[in-house]
Amino acid sequence: MRQGRLLPLIVSCALFIESMDSTAIATSLPMMARDLGTDPIALKLALTAYLLALSVFIPVSGWIADRFGARTTFMSAIGVFLLGSLACAACHSLETLVAARFVQGMGGALMVPVGRLVLLRAIPKSELVDALSWLTIPALMAPMFGPPLGGFITTYFHWRWIFGINLPMGLLGIVLAWRYIPDLREDVQPLDWRGFALSGFGLAAAMFGFSTLGRHMVSTPVAAVCLVAGLLALAGYGVHARSHPHPLLDLRLFHRETFRAGVLGGGVFRVGIGAIPFLLPMMLQLGFGLDPLHSGLLTFASAIGAIFMKTIASRVLRRFGFRDVLWINALVCAAMLAGYGLFRASTPHALIIGVLIVAGCFRSLQFTAINALSYAQVEQAAMSQAASLAGMMQQFSLALGVAVAGYALQIVGAIAQRPATAAANFGPAFAIVGAISALSVWMMFRLPADAGAEMAGRAQAGKEIAEPKAQQRPAT
Repeated sequence: MRQGRLLPLIVSCALFIESMDSTAIATSLPMMARDLGTDPIALKLALTAYLLALSVFIPVSGWIADRFGARTTFMSAIGVFLLGSLACAACHSLETLVAARFVQGMGGALMVPVGRLVLLRAIPKSELVDALSWLTIPALMAPMFGPPLGGFITTYFHWRWIFGINLPMGLLGIVLAWRYIPDLREDVQPLDWRGFALSGFGLAAAMFGFSTLGRHMVSTPVAAVCLVAGLLALAGYGVHARSHPHPLLDLRLFHRETFRAGVLGGGVFRVGIGAIPFLLPMMLQLGFGLDPLHSGLLTFASAIGAIFMKTIASRVLRRFGFRDVLWINALVCAAMLAGYGLFRASTPHALIIGVLIVAGCFRSLQFTAINALSYAQVEQAAMSQAASLAGMMQQFSLALGVAVAGYALQIVGAIAQRPATAAANFGPAFAIVGAISALSVWMMFRLPADAGAEMAGRAQAGKEIAEPKAQQRPAT
């Protein structure tokens, strides 16, 4: 098997266990909340804790991979993730579950970004779209099997066993990485410890404060203080990055038009999409009264459409180009996301499955295009920095989406004077997150018609490799 397929399939072991874990947990949140004696809305913290850890530690993933080697880092990260999984299985309170999920996130912060970095460095740009598609096909099997498997385990056994289902694949990933992953590394500058402290604390404090403003785990004044402190730290990092010769996160990457659109525009899109794993199982179980198994047998349908689209994504991009695909498809995805709120308890399950399959198809195309476009103007020497910054923004956006979804339910419920998880609240909540995703259209539409042409394999390829003029000026 050629390298363009072998390496993505090996790296996909990491994506598989991450996706399997996350999708299985999402299906089991209502049951977990009842067993832990907490509000179901508070379980958003179990999702955001993992994503928050990714946001904090992804920025150092590139430096660690360059310093200690991609293969060693990748294997170690899988090991930390598996240890976090065992800790999750042993927890008995919301606080301990959140802490264990954070440990999982520490492993995931290195596991997936470093694997992607291997592909970016080892595979030519002209083959990258196909490689990214091969990377995600096995990983998309996890969202396909995760919800029904998680629902089955929760319904007939106990949700704690969910955290053991990713152990075999994780161990397989370690073995394959040892044999086939090249131990790529680059010369590294000293780590920007001050930048790591400012960005890590800023992201953690800001997201923790925002997520807990609904009086979960801490009081509202404490949450507000955390939010303000986090935002100030992030502002401090922006000042620090301008003067540091080798900042942890090089914000000058945003001078590249395609990187800016892929990361910032894609981040806005992901805020809405990040709400789905939280809102959809909650609606099906708490709103419509389904058990976890039947909920999982519905929500897995999105993965079918996603897998199909991955097989033709490169041909679609080659035919229509990145810009037109991105802005038109973003509108389609946002409309379908808002349309989830039109489901009712009486809606035929066959119709729900059909809508989820089609939505998964379009959403998969958008993610493939965003992920590839982000690196169209990034030269090899900056790939580590770009992968870290893009990965951090991606996970932060998804975490923000979960938090926004929780608040949408609470606000709609408060206005209508009914419980937050009442069935009638989910329609407006899906409309809100769908509208947020639609805002990404503005940045996508502003792209030039030939944006990402080399990656799409179009005739006018070649121009975007050149360093943008803005990069040739010192940062101000």
